[in-house]
Amino acid sequence: MSLVIGEISYTNILPIFYYLNRPHLLKRGCSFVPQVPSELNRSMSEGSVDIGGISSFAYAENQETFQLLPQLSVSSARNVGSIFLFSKVPLSQLEGKTVALTSSSATSVHLLKIILGKFCELGVDYVTMEPDFERMMEYDACLLIGDDAIQTYWSNPEGIYRYDLGELWNERTGYPMTYAVVAARTGAIQRHSWLMKDLYDEMISSKKRAQRNHFRDMITSIQYEMGGDRHFWEHYFAGLNHDFTEKQREGLLYYYQLAYDMGFIVHPVRQLSLWQEAENWQSV
Repeated sequence: MSLVIGEISYTNILPIFYYLNRPHLLKRGCSFVPQVPSELNRSMSEGSVDIGGISSFAYAENQETFQLLPQLSVSSARNVGSIFLFSKVPLSQLEGKTVALTSSSATSVHLLKIILGKFCELGVDYVTMEPDFERMMEYDACLLIGDDAIQTYWSNPEGIYRYDLGELWNERTGYPMTYAVVAARTGAIQRHSWLMKDLYDEMISSKKRAQRNHFRDMITSIQYEMGGDRHFWEHYFAGLNHDFTEKQREGLLYYYQLAYDMGFIVHPVRQLSLWQEAENWQSV
């Protein structure tokens, strides 16, 4: 039985996957399944995927069956650069308006609801749609994430206000925000312990190599696929953090507390279940 790895194509998580020795991992028994975040969340929950970079919100819904891989996440200290609220009116004027939410996300959707409902005390209606800026902006505002948000940012739509959710979160909490975590099903860890160790070491190595060369090779590949100038991508990755420090964990727990208080998750998340064996390895 293979170890099934869910892989999101968004650029923000690419450092963790870019330098993986895929031929070696495939030979060892890994298989890679490309999915968007919402699909991966569902596949992990159902058990058809064993490990992946999932939405942080999905971990809260499956905390009893998932374990987090230490030192791996998609976070930002402040601006994230790829999760934007685009609005026809200033943020303070969204009372009574309708916001179109991307169907691709879970963490960012609930982060926006926390920001607007808890921090800004705004009464807003929501609809969920496939990520398409033109159709979504038939409403008063829209939330886009990942590469969809970046490409809309590049188009610089006239007369539209743009708000970075990482910046809004940090301004009101002082915490970094963690949008995605790398999680594995506990059963998969038990069945594939040595293969999991091999994969984990590869992910850590990929992340560190990308950081050491300032994402140079990766940016070249991204430019070929998506475009954009090198300065943009260098600035973008400089604003991201792929570690999972104590401060990031504190910020994530606070996010979970607010999500629970607002009724978005059924059970509170009082602590994070980390894969202790991986956390204790001397090589990491």
